[in-house]
Amino acid sequence: MRTQVAIVGGGPAGSASAMFLAKRGVQSVIVEKSPFPRYHIGESMTGECGAVVRDLGLEEQMLQLKFPIKRGLTVFGSEGKNAWYVPVMGRDANWNLFDQFTWQVRRSDFDQMMLDEATDRGADLVLGQAVEPLLSEDEAVHGVRVRLEGGEILDIKSEVLLDCSGQATFLANAGVTGPKYRGSYDRQIAIFAQVKTSIRGEGKHRNDTLIFYRQKYHWAWFIPLDDEVASVGVVIPAAYYTEKRENKREFLTREIREINPELQLRIPEVEFLEEPRSVVNYSYQVREYCGKGFICVGDAHRFIDPIFSFGLFETMKEAQLVVPVIGAYLDGAHRDEQNPFVEHQRNCEQALDIVEDAIDAFWEHPLAFAMYTHVRYPDQVIDILSGRVFERQPSQAVKAMRKLLQRDRAIDDGLSLPLGSRFHPEPIETE
Repeated sequence: MRTQVAIVGGGPAGSASAMFLAKRGVQSVIVEKSPFPRYHIGESMTGECGAVVRDLGLEEQMLQLKFPIKRGLTVFGSEGKNAWYVPVMGRDANWNLFDQFTWQVRRSDFDQMMLDEATDRGADLVLGQAVEPLLSEDEAVHGVRVRLEGGEILDIKSEVLLDCSGQATFLANAGVTGPKYRGSYDRQIAIFAQVKTSIRGEGKHRNDTLIFYRQKYHWAWFIPLDDEVASVGVVIPAAYYTEKRENKREFLTREIREINPELQLRIPEVEFLEEPRSVVNYSYQVREYCGKGFICVGDAHRFIDPIFSFGLFETMKEAQLVVPVIGAYLDGAHRDEQNPFVEHQRNCEQALDIVEDAIDAFWEHPLAFAMYTHVRYPDQVIDILSGRVFERQPSQAVKAMRKLLQRDRAIDDGLSLPLGSRFHPEPIETE
């Protein structure tokens, strides 16, 4: 089987890539191992993630499916004190801010909508497990080998392979990329579930994201999924979870009651609609994630920390940005270079550096972060938390955060390492 672009993974990264490729007239094949609909964490969209959805022409569908509308983010301080709010706002052609909204999504529904739309727009779907990349004699990637549902082997030959496998990091595990490094937040664990009987405020902000701070690296989220159900999770150091000697249900129930009075107020009686789940050691960064014939997208090369909901945005934004790069490559650009996509790689890395710097500043210097948000750089913090990290950066807010962190960003063609960070230099052993 031949195609111009083979895509490993049918989640939002793969589906969005296929749709943007179709707009450019590029043929693609999506390889997906899991039947949809499926459960997935990461239900909140930043403002710019909503903008990508609109660029795909899906706003009407989002409204018809009645995904909850998100207009902002509120962070409640320890014991429910000193709350601060950041609205969702867009930028017009003259770079003026305007009120905007985005969405909260139940990922099983959203991911199904995205995959259906991608196939409706011309992408082929192959149900099976990506086994290994196809390599030429010079180690360039020219496709992927797939084990189909019935056990047969299918080779899909392509000019470009997109790794949209998320935290499975298909190409990193296959040894095609550079090493996979532990990130700043790898020794944490997230415990989460969907709950019923959640109480919300009235008015247009009733479906906003809420974050409840207890202490450094110990926080909870509340993300409405419909009128009666919310996604609730707690993020803690792994050592804290181990010390409690509780199962996930016991742990999450107690944390909902104890972590912050504002969360307990919204869930007076804990009623789980599923067994709580967990994700451990989730922070990582892959070196040299673009090369001859391949590009990793979103979580397939880096994940930082779930606070502020950057994951879904970064995945879909990179899917949008990668398409003109692929188009130029298919037209003959940079074919003889060792890394034909180095500029794209650098662009994505610099944007994620800003995300990491903002998150680190929040954790290391929360009072200063709040002052930047409401006094010194409110518009620029709105830009960062909305996801405007690919343009007009670094802003004065970013420079101030880096100064607080005593951080100097030095970037090469494979990996940025901030001086003074908690980043772990040792690579992760891949299977």
